[in-house]
Amino acid sequence: MSGFPLLSVLIFLPLVLIIPIILIHEEKRKVLWGYGLIATGIEFLLSLLLLLNFDTTVTGFQWVENARWIPSIGASYHLGVDGMSLLLIILTTFLVFIGILSSTNYIKSRIKEYLILFLALEASMIGVFLSLDLLLFFLFWEFQLIPMGFLIGIYGHERRVYATFKFILYTMAGSIFLLTSLLVLYFRHHSLFGVYTFDLLALSGTQLPLSLEKLLFLGFAIAFAIKIPLFPFHTWLPDAHVEAPTAGSVILAGILLKMGIYGFIRFSFPLFPAATNSFQSLFIVLGIIGIIYGALMAWVQEDLKRLVAYSSVAHLGFITLGVFSLNTVGIQGGIIQMINHGISTGGLFLIVGLLYERRHTRLINQLANVGKSAPVLATIFGIIMLSSIGLPGLNGFIGEILCLYGGYTINKTYAFWGVLGIVLAAVYLLNAYGRVVFRPSPDRIKDVNVREFLVFLPLLLLIFWIGIYPKPFFEITRSVAAKIAVIRAVPTQDTTNINTEVPFKGGEMKEGENR
Repeated sequence: MSGFPLLSVLIFLPLVLIIPIILIHEEKRKVLWGYGLIATGIEFLLSLLLLLNFDTTVTGFQWVENARWIPSIGASYHLGVDGMSLLLIILTTFLVFIGILSSTNYIKSRIKEYLILFLALEASMIGVFLSLDLLLFFLFWEFQLIPMGFLIGIYGHERRVYATFKFILYTMAGSIFLLTSLLVLYFRHHSLFGVYTFDLLALSGTQLPLSLEKLLFLGFAIAFAIKIPLFPFHTWLPDAHVEAPTAGSVILAGILLKMGIYGFIRFSFPLFPAATNSFQSLFIVLGIIGIIYGALMAWVQEDLKRLVAYSSVAHLGFITLGVFSLNTVGIQGGIIQMINHGISTGGLFLIVGLLYERRHTRLINQLANVGKSAPVLATIFGIIMLSSIGLPGLNGFIGEILCLYGGYTINKTYAFWGVLGIVLAAVYLLNAYGRVVFRPSPDRIKDVNVREFLVFLPLLLLIFWIGIYPKPFFEITRSVAAKIAVIRAVPTQDTTNINTEVPFKGGEMKEGENR
């Protein structure tokens, strides 16, 4: 498939597929849902072509597309995929399809708008994971606020407008720091090389005084920390999760939160290696605070959906610990745990959605007797819950243990607090599961139907596959982790950049070329 612009197709096909939705009458609900499933299913199958044609022995970006976009300011249409972005794109297309499949009974009105927003959101998320031009990345980064904001604001619950504004304001506040730091880097590069460019591979060769490098790193870091979200930037997340529709919560937890971690690995680490070393301990500590704080907050929640939301804060803390360990094992664990978190937490939000549809409440003390009245649902809930805890043999274990190992190599104390977080996760999840599933009650609940079982089946298969045989995921992420781990060798007092080659100053990159 050499020469085929698959990356561009993955970005823009969802936008093209919006057009037929506009022409379908609102009353034809089955036609709309059927078309939505076909459209998102096609996008998922196309993303699998990346996997089938991905070469794990290549250390650079693959399927590269590079063309002039706005040459007067040095902006290019530069796309590429490596092991990390490959897994995140497949997770994106997969969860969007699952989200549409799970919404067919939940969304009763404005179905056309719902599908349009989901397809627009899918295009923007894929654009974020494929962009190698920082201006292009920033545009996709900002654009995803629009469809997600409308999904929460229109299809959410009672306090949906408040949650929407909080989500948008927090993210846009971080974007101000991101854009400002990006422009400073942009002009600094021009002052050194006489070339205006937003290209990541070119900007990674820009030498910076350590003081300036630290300021720019923090500018990027604020935006990414809000998106993760790291403590103390986390307060928008529980409100957004609780008020969002079920599929919106799945995408929010499964994909949007990963953009912050992705931003650190893809942009902050290679652009500011000395500053990364300088702030390594700070962000590891923030990650550990998130692990403990998120677990304790989840423990005291009576709203099951809010409990799962705070568990996301804790799990993203593990990922932060692994990624900022800056060693190959920890980074691989962090990347794989991003995928695991999307599967497990996405599954938990789907469980909460099913319970809410049946009982019209998310309060744990009003949910009971699920084990006797809906044994299949209780079994699925149990597997996903144990996956989230990190039971050996399930997907959550391998990611968490590698993140802990990465932290252990830096400081044994980091690993201790991480293990405590796992213990607390077992406490709050097992407690909630026991109250919902085994607590006796005269109330009965309907078990899952065929459509609902099909929603969970691929999630369950992935949970066992990654838990039992994670080798393919290590092969895909190995080269990405190895490149980032080199940053640990950059001295914090040095102003030289990790990239010692002559910076790319212009012209188009040929497909498969690695600079």
